[in-house]
Amino acid sequence: MTTSKDTAPIDKGGIRPASGSQYTLRNGDATAIIASLAAGLRHYDKGGAALVESYPLDAVAPGAAGITLAPFANRVDGGLWTLDGSAQQLDITEVSRNNAIHGLLRNTGYAARESSETHVLLEAVIHPQHGYPFLARHQVRYELDETGALRVAQTLVNDSARPAPFVLGAHPYFTLGETAAEQLHIQVKAATYLTADERMIPTGAVEVSGRHDLRHGRPVAESLMDTTFTNLQTDDGVARHTLSAPDGRSVSLWHDGSVSHVHVFITRDFPGRPLAVAMEPMTGPANAFNSGDGLRWLAAGESYTMNWGIESSF
Repeated sequence: MTTSKDTAPIDKGGIRPASGSQYTLRNGDATAIIASLAAGLRHYDKGGAALVESYPLDAVAPGAAGITLAPFANRVDGGLWTLDGSAQQLDITEVSRNNAIHGLLRNTGYAARESSETHVLLEAVIHPQHGYPFLARHQVRYELDETGALRVAQTLVNDSARPAPFVLGAHPYFTLGETAAEQLHIQVKAATYLTADERMIPTGAVEVSGRHDLRHGRPVAESLMDTTFTNLQTDDGVARHTLSAPDGRSVSLWHDGSVSHVHVFITRDFPGRPLAVAMEPMTGPANAFNSGDGLRWLAAGESYTMNWGIESSF
């Protein structure tokens, strides 16, 4: 159902979408559905072939499927970090590991600032709060171009009177039509990956090898992992990380140099799927608020944009 208002309309089946307003974009044979909750990508297909994992209208994104992440991506150790010598305590949102996870807007509805048949611009405010005493806006622009590729620009604007730290990210799960994930190969063009402790907090960076070397492609079924990669290979400033099927079709996450890390999550715990694959673009890794790795600071009134998207070979 297409809507131009930031409300949660009831569809023909009497279901009020749990993920808020649904913005349907179309261009040629491509369709994308964007949910206002967490400015999430709820559906994307081209030529009738699904390219991301979707979920029902009456459900909230399982496994954070398709949501956008600000002002931090992945995790903050214990939700605790230090600002100018003062401890900052974020809410613990990953209780099992005692971490703050996936930013501050996961349960926030975004308002539409622009919309057309082929694009939508959504925005949400991050209000000053315990653990993050800054005022900022996260803007997410989705567009289907003339080829049917999806282009996403995530912008953080600092409305505070002082510099604000941030990491941006997104959490799409990829699929390739009716091809089972167990039949796919994954290629991630990264020379380094981050080791992590049992709570998924990075402990160091090492050269890829063995099952973590995805540069030339590996079977998804043999690559269960929850790992962050960096030192990403680009071609003319653009990097591509790809899932490919035996019939030659492929779907790729692309991004420019604004993305320094890609987190790969291959899991057997996605609802209704024996195997699911997330490739998550991020401007920095987990726990950047403590390590400083990839952490950026926006001066008052400044903005920063992360550019990424999804394209297919058919």
